[in-house]
Amino acid sequence: MEDSQGPRNRKERRAAAHNAGRKTGPREETAADIPMAQPDRSGPKAKTLYELAAERQALLEKGQPFKKTSDADGVRGEASAASEDPLGPFGDAVFFTLSLSMLHFTLDVLVYHQYRQDIAWDEIFARTTTVLPILFFLIYMLHTETASKLPVVKQLFFLSIAVTAGCYMVFAGNTYDYFAVMKRAPPVGTLWIWSVIEMRLPYAVASLVAVGGFMWTKGFTVF
Repeated sequence: MEDSQGPRNRKERRAAAHNAGRKTGPREETAADIPMAQPDRSGPKAKTLYELAAERQALLEKGQPFKKTSDADGVRGEASAASEDPLGPFGDAVFFTLSLSMLHFTLDVLVYHQYRQDIAWDEIFARTTTVLPILFFLIYMLHTETASKLPVVKQLFFLSIAVTAGCYMVFAGNTYDYFAVMKRAPPVGTLWIWSVIEMRLPYAVASLVAVGGFMWTKGFTVF
């Protein structure tokens, strides 16, 4: 019998199968095929969280947690804040009207108490009810988006009201000594307080300085 050309035993069959797989199948990548290189020890390319936290802490310690903006940015920011107000002009008008009406009511009662008069509740409620719709209209109109587009004009308007009302209150408190005139104090005082609340800090300080200067030049006192 002639010798067969195929593998004669299990070892030869395994060797033949292994050689056939290496010729026809994909070549397996071994560790020797991976190029060797040193790791990157140069450090992070961007700021680390620790560095960002340190910079933030330094800004907080200096009292500058936010980026400063110019006056033009402040005007645009006020207009955008007014347009994004969750309450809206109507909600602001309701909130301010109720609060200022209670203030007017309280001042009216204090005037009666100051002159030891019997409190006329019907008259006080009638005056408060009369003032309420006027306040609502003024506050609503000055909180609309159109009014917010003219922030400087609005601030000057409140400044004029604050100075006029404040000077009148000082003058009336030091000059008038009869009850009929002092009953004008509650609406004027309410306008004064409202205008100061609506103004930005520099304008509010300017109004108080103006009223204080008027009181000092006339020789009036607070009490």
